[in-house]
Amino acid sequence: MLDFYDYSFYMERCLELAKKGRGFTKTNPMVGCVIVKDDQIIAEGYHKKFGGLHAERDAINNAKEPLEGAELYVSLEPCCHFGKQPPCTQAIIDAKISKVIIGAGDPNPKVAGKGIKILEDAGIEVVEGILEEESIKLNKIFFHNLKYKRPYVTLKAAMSIDGKIAASSGESQWISSERSREYAHKLRGVNDGIMVGIGTVLADNPSLNVRIEGGYINPTKIVVDSRLRIPEDAKLFSSSEAQTIIYTSEDYDREKFKRLSERENVKIIVGRKEGESLNLKYLLEKLLGEDIGNILLEGGPGLSYSMLKEDLIDELIFFMAPKLIGGQKFSVIGGEGFETLTSLKNVYNMTFEKIGPDLMVQGYLRKGD
Repeated sequence: MLDFYDYSFYMERCLELAKKGRGFTKTNPMVGCVIVKDDQIIAEGYHKKFGGLHAERDAINNAKEPLEGAELYVSLEPCCHFGKQPPCTQAIIDAKISKVIIGAGDPNPKVAGKGIKILEDAGIEVVEGILEEESIKLNKIFFHNLKYKRPYVTLKAAMSIDGKIAASSGESQWISSERSREYAHKLRGVNDGIMVGIGTVLADNPSLNVRIEGGYINPTKIVVDSRLRIPEDAKLFSSSEAQTIIYTSEDYDREKFKRLSERENVKIIVGRKEGESLNLKYLLEKLLGEDIGNILLEGGPGLSYSMLKEDLIDELIFFMAPKLIGGQKFSVIGGEGFETLTSLKNVYNMTFEKIGPDLMVQGYLRKGD
């Protein structure tokens, strides 16, 4: 009989396979699957892209021999409902698998233990909780989406060591090193969306795409623009590879709204103002409905502060260059700031890594993340 460590060997392989789906599964989880018979791996699979085959069906399809009596290892509880794909539980039953070993349970209310019960009711032995912590950590974004009903948001910024994102003239290219910029583009490639405020668009005219090789998908471009000031010839419109979503209020030019909304791959979401600001939580809820599971927030200072103030930032990644700029302008986070030390935001589980000459600082805005 296999013990925990034997189960872990094959589950580790499931997690390795699952990671291949990073950046492609959107609001679906990353899942890997291994099928074992007579102590030999006879098939492997993983969830390759959003809407595609789930890991279990991918592995079953890849098998070159009968699966009756085999053991199936999967990093997340098999689904038991019809979505973009049929239930994996039925595929497992039909394949006459005798035993299923699971990394973590699926928190989706449509599954949440129901998949395990269906398998057990069909006479299949189920083992749960193998490398559970690692399986949950791998899919922290999926778990976050279900818990908070919004995308996971990472604030990314490049700055001088004294926290400035531009020189006093406004010049900002390039504060960080080439190595840091390459890493930042990899971050874009594994996020479903990249979000900026209209100030960043007007100041920098960014393309908001991924400019490195490696098979990355360009993220959805999201611009918070309460008065629809975005230039119609902005660079971010130059490519139709990725959708552009503009979030505005009812305070916009009707003709301009019509012209933009008629463009290919452009969507405008009209939100409600709360005072002078747009309701950002409403935007994030709408974006999750667009299957955007995680967002890279790239500023500017005003939007970063508003998101922070509303507790809508989950993680931060700062690239700090060994430079000093000084002055009162162009801080990474703007706004009026927090008035007291008891009202400020704490950062947890911070890590530090050298990226070329720069220091990458990573941390989380919630305990336990």
